[in-house]
Amino acid sequence: MVSYLDFEKPVAALQARIDELRETADDGALDIDAEIGRLQQRSTTMLADLYAKLTPWQKTQVARHAERPHFRDFVAGMCSEFLPLAGDRAFGDDKAIQGGFATIGGRKVMLIGHEKGHDTASRVRHNFGMGMPEGYRKATRLMELADRFGLPVVTLVDTSGAFPGVQAEERGQAEAIARATEACLALGVPMVAAIVGEGGSGGAVALAAANRVLMFEHAIYSVISPEGCASILWRTADKAADAAQAMQVTAQQLATLGVIDRIVPEPVGGAHRAGDVAIQALEQAILEELGTLDGLAPDQLRHQRAEKFLALG
Repeated sequence: MVSYLDFEKPVAALQARIDELRETADDGALDIDAEIGRLQQRSTTMLADLYAKLTPWQKTQVARHAERPHFRDFVAGMCSEFLPLAGDRAFGDDKAIQGGFATIGGRKVMLIGHEKGHDTASRVRHNFGMGMPEGYRKATRLMELADRFGLPVVTLVDTSGAFPGVQAEERGQAEAIARATEACLALGVPMVAAIVGEGGSGGAVALAAANRVLMFEHAIYSVISPEGCASILWRTADKAADAAQAMQVTAQQLATLGVIDRIVPEPVGGAHRAGDVAIQALEQAILEELGTLDGLAPDQLRHQRAEKFLALG
């Protein structure tokens, strides 16, 4: 059962009518298959029309949908093998940032990403995908390990931002994020990053300073959340929709600006409606982008990355 967002209420009402008719048909009293088919087609068309003209704030809601695929789903759907690696070798292991050796489409890679969790207990365990310093230090360790073994690095970004709590600051959050970003830029192996949900602030950039940056069609990527921006500019989070519009957070806007390199299409109605289809599309895009980087020398990869990010703005 899909959870409907506020702007999807017309579709939800129509789907409820379809479900009622199906229950009526199941009791054998009426043959209403034709009417159900007509309404289902109308629902599909309505959903496609809605998603073809989403506002930045509506895309923000879609990017945050609890049923979108998360890191564990991408591992299950893309990887024929996955060996998780834990710990930063300094403090501990952060559950918000996961990583390990993986095989995607027959290619050995180092896969790293944010995990938000799928229910209340797992969201708390993974800190809602907000990385701690030890998480970013783990990511740095894994990237350096990949570099040593000549493995491409693939990252999946889905975070509202790095954890801003006192304990994170005490353990050097800013320095850990900076070191992770530096590690991305210093890699002598190909790196492909994908924004699969939210890409928030330095907590996202620390895993996304890649040769190629992909982004799901309805994901968002920004220096701050719309609510945070609205709180600063207008002293109220109620202006989040206005902030999202002004910040240019969508994949389409960021592709025009050159911040991202490729938009990965989602199923009609968003990745949360057909996660397996979205995962397959992302897998294909990652493999294609890795293919374009094959044969480049370490210095060429570093230079390409540096030129890419120096040119922004």
